Amino acid sequence: MVATDFKRFMNHRAPANSRYKPTCYEHAANCYTHAFLIVPSIVGSTLLHRLSDDRWEKITAWIYGMGLCALFIVSTVFHIVTWKKSHLRTVEHCFHKCDRMVIYFFIAASYAPWLNLRELGPLASHMRWFIWLMAAGGTVYVFLYHERYKIVELLFYLAMGFSPALVVTSMVRNCLYV
Repeated sequence: MVATDFKRFMNHRAPANSRYKPTCYEHAANCYTHAFLIVPSIVGSTLLHRLSDDRWEKITAWIYGMGLCALFIVSTVFHIVTWKKSHLRTVEHCFHKCDRMVIYFFIAASYAPWLNLRELGPLASHMRWFIWLMAAGGTVYVFLYHERYKIVELLFYLAMGFSPALVVTSMVRNCLYV
């Protein structure tokens, strides 16, 4: 099969400062793949919470579970509205912003187990709060500059994704693995 055979599945690249317009196939794929993961994320979050040994683990499991569930639920609703209710521009625009914002909070929630349940050095212990400030900053950015500066938004996502990983350098070494 030649690459040109797949052209019907994807539109051309979006012009600068405007959204990509997915094909009907892409809309369907987005809706189904996100919706398919809602129930497993709820079940997994519940199991993670039940298997937690102490209060701090339960709180961390709740934070991670809520971030994961919110990601798939909000994203599914956004993709359904975009696909089936695109004539409701205000609603679609609102859910598009929510979809972008939930990504910031999911990144922060994904680091919660690692940052909350590991013994961190003095510099790294501040990262557990700084990651949430970065998520709040990303949310403000989405409200102010939604769909205007895509490279800046990408840099925010990357900075938020990689900067907490820098705490490895100040973690207290765990002697479990000998």
